[in-house]
Amino acid sequence: MAEAHQAVAFSFQITHNGLEVDFDHEVLSSIWHSGTHSIIKHCQRHWHDLVAGLYPLQPYTLALFIFASLILKNVGLDPSFGLIAFIDHHVPLEYLAPSLALYLSCVLYGFLAWIGLILFIRYSLKILFLYKAWMYEPRGKISVTTRIWMALVQLLKGHNPRLCSYQGSLPNLPVPKLEDTLRRFLLTVRPILNDEQYSELEKLAAEFQQGVGKRMQRYLRLKSWWATNYVTDWWEEYVYLRGRIPVMVNSNFYVMDAIHAKPTHIQAARAANCVHSILKFRACLERQECPPLQLQNLVPLCSAQYERVFNTTRIPGLETDHSRHWHDSSHIVVYHRGKFFKLPCYRKRQLLNPAELEVLFNRILDDESEPYVGEKHLAALTAAERTSWAQARQTYFHKGVNKNSLDTIEKAAFFVALDEEEYCYNPADSNCMDEWASNMLHGNCHNRWFDKSFTFVVMKNGHIGLNVEHS
Repeated sequence: MAEAHQAVAFSFQITHNGLEVDFDHEVLSSIWHSGTHSIIKHCQRHWHDLVAGLYPLQPYTLALFIFASLILKNVGLDPSFGLIAFIDHHVPLEYLAPSLALYLSCVLYGFLAWIGLILFIRYSLKILFLYKAWMYEPRGKISVTTRIWMALVQLLKGHNPRLCSYQGSLPNLPVPKLEDTLRRFLLTVRPILNDEQYSELEKLAAEFQQGVGKRMQRYLRLKSWWATNYVTDWWEEYVYLRGRIPVMVNSNFYVMDAIHAKPTHIQAARAANCVHSILKFRACLERQECPPLQLQNLVPLCSAQYERVFNTTRIPGLETDHSRHWHDSSHIVVYHRGKFFKLPCYRKRQLLNPAELEVLFNRILDDESEPYVGEKHLAALTAAERTSWAQARQTYFHKGVNKNSLDTIEKAAFFVALDEEEYCYNPADSNCMDEWASNMLHGNCHNRWFDKSFTFVVMKNGHIGLNVEHS
């Protein structure tokens, strides 16, 4: 009950002297900063999306277009070839003075011209990015057609793009012809079938092509008209999220540290520096300050998946899982010696510096308390068969402390595991790398939260690694 009373921002009681109200200024201040931070982040996110959507033009160029339209109209030139007069005549502005109505028509024309140029550049790039012949040309021998294409792309793609600046210019994934799909399918299965089996499959493929295949191809083409990638949602659901086998080992993958060097052998210092850098990288992603990946520094790749690197968790379901993403998270969850710790990483919207984070990590490492009942092996649920985990979640985590604790883990920016084991490269031990890789892949099966987008692992000797959820 003491903890509950401390969590209340204000309380009141009725006495003989009247109503007495007691305010907890620290809690109210925390609520105020949390609310303002959420509003600011929401506005910043929409602003960055707007700027990326206008690329390669900048928002201030709208004023240049409007100003140019007004200047040219005032000196007797018509940059719109009659469109300003058309707007002035058809837009109901008769209640305004003629000169003011003309100025408003110029402003509207400048805005339309600005939007038109953005759309022209965007769809021109989308058409140019459909060109694929450059990939098949030998290095150093570039055809004239490719050179012209490269020049046009460089002319239109602009400079200093943001992370998502080219998202609106990427072409939709094309739907292959049904005949080509069946031909590639038969070519793929031929090595594993005998002549009789292959002949039977050829007949089935021909029947499919002449029957239901045509109707399915039409549905697929219809979907491709309104989905930039007609296969993404199906691939994510049927390849990853509908799988009922455990994600540990079967789906999740691992990343290892450099084996010959590490900046420090102090576990808390390595964890603090890496967490600080990771969260700075997250801030760059949110502000879209990272440049997009580009092939040959020319053709951009899709950047949509970057959003789900952080603040993302795979939620188990009885028949299919789903991915849930939160727009913001100010804490991480740390696991050490069977205990979970919520570690706030910000103070008044400012990221804690590495020294401050190291102090917090040291407090976690020095904590000698025993885990609560059931806490030590809780993460093993995420390594279980998916339906069993979903049933346990519905039964034991739908309310109360269990639900709040699970929400804290799932809403964290990412999960950190401070391992008590240590691994390093030893040329005399042929199994050392296998043991290291196994630890990154599954740990002891209950010290990784396999449903988080990634678990950041810091070993006792300062080596690091990642366990990454694949979907």
